[in-house]
Amino acid sequence: MTDIKNIFGGAFVPSSKHVDPPELQLADAMRSAGIEPPPNLTLDGQLHRFSTKGRKRDDSGWYIAFPDEPVAGRFGCWRDQIDCVFKAEIGRELTAAENMAIIRRQTEAKAERERAREKKASLAANTVDTIWTEAIAASPDHPYLKRKGIEPHGARLTGDGRLIVPLYSADGALASLQYISADEKRYHPGGTTKACSWTLGEVTPGPIFVAEGYATAATIHEVSGRPCVISYSANNLPAIVGQLRETHGQAQEIVIMADNDASGVGRNKADEASAKHGGRIVMPPTEGDANDYLASGGDLAGLLFPPADDWLIPADAFSEQPDPIRWQIKRWLQSQALIMVHGPSGGGKTFLVLDMVMAVASKGAASEWFGNKVRPGTVVYLAGEGHHGLRGRVAAWKQHKGVPALDMWLSRHGLDLNTPQGYQKTADALRALPNTPEIIVVDTLHRFLDGDENSAQDTKSMLDACSSLINEFECSVILVHHTGVSSEAQHRARGSSAWRGALDIEISVVPGDTIEIIQRKSKDAEEAKPVFAELQSVPITGWLDEDGDQVTSAVLVAGQEPVKAKKESPLARHQKMFENAWWSAGAEDQDGAPYLTRLALTKKLKADGMAERTVKNMTNPSYDNKLIGALMMANMIEKHLNGWIVTDSIWGAAIFTASDSPPPSAAPRQPK
Repeated sequence: MTDIKNIFGGAFVPSSKHVDPPELQLADAMRSAGIEPPPNLTLDGQLHRFSTKGRKRDDSGWYIAFPDEPVAGRFGCWRDQIDCVFKAEIGRELTAAENMAIIRRQTEAKAERERAREKKASLAANTVDTIWTEAIAASPDHPYLKRKGIEPHGARLTGDGRLIVPLYSADGALASLQYISADEKRYHPGGTTKACSWTLGEVTPGPIFVAEGYATAATIHEVSGRPCVISYSANNLPAIVGQLRETHGQAQEIVIMADNDASGVGRNKADEASAKHGGRIVMPPTEGDANDYLASGGDLAGLLFPPADDWLIPADAFSEQPDPIRWQIKRWLQSQALIMVHGPSGGGKTFLVLDMVMAVASKGAASEWFGNKVRPGTVVYLAGEGHHGLRGRVAAWKQHKGVPALDMWLSRHGLDLNTPQGYQKTADALRALPNTPEIIVVDTLHRFLDGDENSAQDTKSMLDACSSLINEFECSVILVHHTGVSSEAQHRARGSSAWRGALDIEISVVPGDTIEIIQRKSKDAEEAKPVFAELQSVPITGWLDEDGDQVTSAVLVAGQEPVKAKKESPLARHQKMFENAWWSAGAEDQDGAPYLTRLALTKKLKADGMAERTVKNMTNPSYDNKLIGALMMANMIEKHLNGWIVTDSIWGAAIFTASDSPPPSAAPRQPK
């Protein structure tokens, strides 16, 4: 049977936790939301309105709180578009039944608020229409307009001299009014302000500006000569920008002027509007709005219309002057580039990278690398593994090459380069060097990556870190990485495909008796021809192990390109199979030409391990890419008795010549 105690809360357990009365909790929640609560709060499930700023006749604030424990409801401010749910703490966890009751009360409160809001808005709409129609046009001499330095732009006046500006809904209906006096702004009580706006100026081709307040929008309109839409609040910016985007399309340029307020709300809401609907954001560099910025002597026109950058340039100007590639090692290591050297574990990739970068760090002692010019420079080698072996490799290289000193630095250990802490440590260490590095080596990528090399997100973070190093230090970054495990992945880097896409140069190390060094990608130049090398053992002078034996290491030296066997053609393979079967069958001839029966060929193919189905395909003349079909298609054999006879005289003679017995006296059969 289902245990329902948890639904109803189980046995009553007194709470030892002190909690404030629900009225105090509600008042604190209001203050946290930026609303000053009324002196007294009533928990009766009814809608109560109050002034949120202590103004007479201002009832934009509202709340509904139900008295049943736990007390719950909603509160907010229609003017500032605030709507919050409330749930009082009772000193213990709520049961499922209590949580359901709270959700029900909050939903009821929302419905009650909407009913009251719609009723009030309907009454307000009729009233504001009358007020706006009967109001007179504002004079440019109005104190507020003179203080702000703006024109009326259609603003009107109340009988007591206050300015009136309208708020229109998305469908063009007058929804509310804003009254502006010398020291305050107020909306018409009950009028709708959410998603309402007013446009100053006529919309013509060109940018449309959006600003929060009337004076700000008027200032922008006058300075720019362009239309400016008043959103009346930061909270309204996303909705108003959305309306403009829907009306004018994706191609319309929209510029959002954010107020630079201490709370950051103006910028945050402008960012939200831009992220949702697109639009360029501008904001005064000092605290205040655009009107304040202009009044203080700021260049508002320059802020609204920043000078065009040179992102687009004419193709003729672009191609006027040569821009040759700058190399550290010509054709192999490009300056200010992202390079990857990959190969299987133990394949010699670290020997290769060391040989390259120590030539660069040799201070001019090594002027060439495998016949390619070397430009000297500082090298930083970030080593994440194998420091003991690395020490010997560096010493052996210096001894073998006769290089007394290197302009090269090595890290003591690895770190996570794609984390803020790891990047900062690396950058700080590089900045402290006497010379800016020309090359930074990351060996291996796996030891310096925080994350998964197969993850596109982790790959991007590492590529971003490398890009930052390249941009700040104007250097090249070489990533040393492993190849994949499978045979087909031996010639590409392990992990995400994004690695290769970001590379300027990709170098593959193919191990063997002779190491083949292949440039698989060179984005800005022709790919270099492969280089062949070998590892040569070098006894390091003065280095003995704990048993007194000589310590040796290895260096990369030039090797010979291996001779590659010529690939046999499919037809040649078929000839070979036919010959082998002919020999196995006793080297029979007919009319002075080699003859092979179907039975003998089938027997031989099966003996060589071919499956029954494969043998049938091989002996079927209809398959012109299989044994018999291919030879007949090439006019090398033809059907004869219970098998096939060789019709190509040259091939036939070659078969007999290779046999132990001399060819028959009969003349070779002529092809048909």
